[in-house]
Parts: sequence; C-alpha cells; structure tokens
Amino acid sequence: MSTLSLASSSWTIATRSARRLPLRRFPLAPAPLLWTKNAQTIREALPQRQRRNFANGAALRRRQAQAEDCPATAADMAPKAPKFDIKTPKGTKDWDGADMVIREKIFSTITEVFKRHGGTTIDTPVFELKEILAGKYGEDSKLIYDLADQGGELCSLRYDLTVPFARYLAMNKDITSIKRYHIAKVYRRDQPAVSKGRMREFYQCDFDIAGVYDPMIPDAEIIRIINEVFDSLGWKGTYTIKLNTRKILDGIFQVCGVPEPLLRPISSAVDKLDKMPWEDVRKEMVDEKGLDPVIADKIGKWVVLKGQRDLLEKLQADEELSKNESMKQGMADLDQLFTILEYFDALHTVSFDLSLARGLDYYTGVIYEVVTEGSAPAVSASQAAAEPAAKSSKKKGPKSADPDADRSDDPTLGIGSVAAGGRYDNLVGMFSGKTQVPCVGISFGIDRIFSITKARMAAQKATVKPRKNDVDIFVMAFGGGKDFTGLLKERSQVCARLWNAGIKAEFLYKVKPKLPAQFKAAEQNGVPFALILGEDELARGEVRIKEMGLAADHPLKEGELISLEDLEKEVQQRLSLKKQLDSITREAAGLRVVHGIKGEDVVSTSDSTTPVPTSTSPSAPAAERPAEEKPTETTSA
Repeated sequence: MSTLSLASSSWTIATRSARRLPLRRFPLAPAPLLWTKNAQTIREALPQRQRRNFANGAALRRRQAQAEDCPATAADMAPKAPKFDIKTPKGTKDWDGADMVIREKIFSTITEVFKRHGGTTIDTPVFELKEILAGKYGEDSKLIYDLADQGGELCSLRYDLTVPFARYLAMNKDITSIKRYHIAKVYRRDQPAVSKGRMREFYQCDFDIAGVYDPMIPDAEIIRIINEVFDSLGWKGTYTIKLNTRKILDGIFQVCGVPEPLLRPISSAVDKLDKMPWEDVRKEMVDEKGLDPVIADKIGKWVVLKGQRDLLEKLQADEELSKNESMKQGMADLDQLFTILEYFDALHTVSFDLSLARGLDYYTGVIYEVVTEGSAPAVSASQAAAEPAAKSSKKKGPKSADPDADRSDDPTLGIGSVAAGGRYDNLVGMFSGKTQVPCVGISFGIDRIFSITKARMAAQKATVKPRKNDVDIFVMAFGGGKDFTGLLKERSQVCARLWNAGIKAEFLYKVKPKLPAQFKAAEQNGVPFALILGEDELARGEVRIKEMGLAADHPLKEGELISLEDLEKEVQQRLSLKKQLDSITREAAGLRVVHGIKGEDVVSTSDSTTPVPTSTSPSAPAAERPAEEKPTETTSA
C-alpha cells in the first residue's frame, strides 16, 4: 500500500470514527504526505495554507454533525421569555372586540351632538409643563403624574382637558371666542376600580364655550348638550343633572361664618355628601379641617337641601342670606338660568343641589355633574365599618390597605359622576395676565359611561350582541361540485361596486368557499344582510339579498331576488329601512333597561307573538337553509 493511500485511509477513519459522520472523502492536498496514525499528524504535515483549509473544513463538519445529531427546533431559536409578569399597568386596560364597538359608538354619538352645536375640535400635548398644571386642582393636585426631567423641562401628564384649553387660549390671543370640543386621554394617579370605570388612563370628551356673552345663555346650552348626549345614548329618564353655583355656596359659607382660608377646604368636604352621610362630612370639617362645630351645624342646615325653583325661592326668602352679595349674584344667575332652560326644554333633568361643590379650584360660577344609577356607592364607609365582625369575616377578604390596589369589588365605592363641568371665568387670566376669556364647559367620562352601558346590556340580557364591525352586507357564492368556480371574479366585482357606492361590504377570502363557512363569517360579525351570487341567477342578471337572523317561519327567511343592474339602489333602500327599524327597537329596549313600568315585568320583543317588521319585502325562496339541508359541496372551505 502506498504512503498516499495509507494517509488517505487514516484520514477517513479518524474523521469518521471521531464524529460518527457518514463515510465521505475529502480531496487531499497535492503536497507529499507521510503515513501517520491520526489526522492531527496529517494536519501538521500539511503546508500552512492547506492547514487553514483543513481546520475550516473540520469546523464545518463538526457543526454539520451537531445539526444531524440534535436538529434545532423553532423553540430553540425563539427569544427567551421575559422574567417579569406581562400585564398592563394598574388602572389601565386593553380594549378590543365588542368593548371597542360599544366605546366607538359612544364616541360617535357624543361627537355628533358636539358638531350639532357648532363645535370645532382641537388637540393639545398629552403632557404639559408642570407649572401650567400646578395650583389648579386643589386637593386633587396630588393625583398628577409628574415626569422625569427631560432636557431641562419639568413636565406632567395632563390631569384634564380644561387647563390645557385655557393655556391654549392664553397663547392664542387672537381667539376671543370659540366653541371647542376635545376627545383625548387624561391621567390621574387615583386608586383604580377598573370595572367601575375608575381608571388611571381614561378618555374625556369636553365641550367648552369661550367668549364674552350675556349671562347664563352659554351655560344653558351646555346643559341642553348634556341632555342631548344622554338621550342619544338611550339614557332618557335615568340620569339627573345636579346643579349649583359657587357664588351661592360661598355665600352660604360666609353667612354661616366660615373663615376665608377655609372656604375651599370646607367646599371639598361638602362635595363628598354624595358618597358619605352628613355625620361623616361634619366630622371631617371639625376634626380634620378645624371648623367650629357650631358653624358646621349651620352649614348642615342648608347643604342637605335639593329642589329646583322651589329651593331657589326658599333661599331668596331668607333675609340673612339675601343680604350677602355673593348670594345675590348666585340667585340672580340661577333664576336666569332656569328661565332659559325652560326655553330649551332642558329643565326637567336638573336638580338644584346645595351639596354639589366640585373640588377643582378654577370654578367661579355655575357647576354641575351628571349622576345615574351606580354613581353612588352601595354602602357608605361608616356603614361598612359598623358591620358586625361576623359578617365581615364572611366576605371574600379584607379590604386592601394598598393605595394602588383595584377597588372594583369595594361596595363603598360607586362609579361616581359620568359627566361634570361648570363656569371658569378666571382660568385663562392665570396664564395671560390681564386678558380674561370667560369659559363654561362640560366633560364626559367615557369609561364610566361605558361601564354603566355594559352593565345595562348585561342586565337586559339582550339577544343581540354588539357587532364587531360596521359591515352592511356580506357577498357570498352559492354552488358546489367539481365544476364550481367559486365566483371569485364576480364577488370581487360586486364588492367593488358596493364600495364605490359607499356601502360597507366584505367577502370570504377563499377561491372556492363553502356556503356554511360564508354564513358563519357573516354571523360572527353580526352582518345584517347577505348578498348571494349563484351562476344561474347571474346568468339572468339577478342576485339574491337576504336579511340575516329572521325566524324560521318568516316569509322572507330565504331572501329575495333583485336586479344586478340596480344593485346599489336596492341595497341602500333596505339598509335605510333597517336603520329606521333598529332605531325604534333601541328606543323600546331603552325603556326596558330603565326597569319598564314600576312593578311590572316587561315582555321582550322576542317573546311577542306580533310579527316583527323587516327591512325586506316579500320574495321568492332562497339560499340559507338548516345545515342538513344545505347542498353537499366537495370543494374545500
């Protein structure tokens, strides 16, 4: 055996036995080799350049061997999971699915009302200079989120949309009057109760009227806007607009003898009467604020009163109150406001409530907030504390002392007001100096409105679930067998025509879709109509339109044939009628949600024997059948 062949054999055996590789031979360098017993000796006998090639080849073969013995999986290649809990921060949540549909509907309803009253929208930064927000929110200033120093500016996340609006007016001195609305997120480091709409990040929808006008006319329009928003949301008869004025409240405090430095702290305490009984509020005034108990008792005589013009007349009849200058101005304002609200047909929802104080420092005149069922807590804090220990031991667990813990299950915490606002005539002047721009406005709390809306829907146990999108019609292909083409071209062309006409439409992204799969897709998204294309019907220039969800014995259960030439017109007519009927149904449903007639059960429309009108007219037989009656198809879904 030659020296070269011996070297070749030694190289092959060494590499194969060491790495368990399949038998493979590698070309040898032409340089003369001595017979050796192992590959290492062979490598050393090679010239320098061939040694490098030998080493690189060995490394490659080693990696190949490892891959063959232990093939890598996708899991091995994926990044490692983080070592912390993946969650949203406290007081925040992700929004999706049906919840987003409900919330978007609330947004659109409120925006429509704002535009109806001439509102124009603006946007401001989500954070402001810290000094802009400082000193504007009274005791609530501690809830402001401060940001770390970034480039020499101390900033904070906005607490509301009102102070940024005032800063905007102060910077734009050419704007002396505006009807502005703003829908955006704000941030407060309050103790959260997410299921009750008490969030640390939440949306506000603000409408403000800025400018110099005759007294109480803009204020009355704001209250009219409140009525229109909640009536449009289907809340008619279920909400109350609590109304007061800072001038009357300050006048009562002055007459009762409250020292000037305690006016705002005592006002903040009175504002808690919607959450606490008078005894608890009085205790806070005396023990925490340092108010004389005699003065506190005088205040208690007035702040528990509610009414409307009758309460205003009672205040006007009190000689001591009538002598106070602040009281005189406040009573004159309310007298004028009630008169204009009667003109606006908006007085019936208003309650003149002397306990309403609003804790924010920038209010100067009329103040108001909107409450509904669920706004007040189920039990007061004092009632909860007085419960026997035996009962408290049966609860799910002790109340958490953590100020950041979620309080959704705390019965002493209600949802609170769903909208609030008032007049602030001096806020712009805090930024611009002498220039004053009087303002009045309202802020709607979207997340609280959403929480109550969702709870009502659950209580109603409605069979109709919120839709996941706004598609009006689902274009389908009917057919089966090996000759079925799926009508992709025809479905695409029909959808294009509908889109061009402004009609929301979609179809299943399958070349040869099965009919059950198409109906399932339409039903999952709550699409009200199906447009079914069949080869025979298309040949005659016709398509079948079907309203979804009709009863099995309904005469239009199978849909009806319409002319393909008049497709857009036919579809729009049915959508228009459907919208009208749905509006009537929503109004009826709203009455049921509000408890219907006292003490009586309200029969739902689904239980009624009266035929429900539909948005289509009598027609021929049709396409959707029970699953067992649908044609057998051999094509894939």
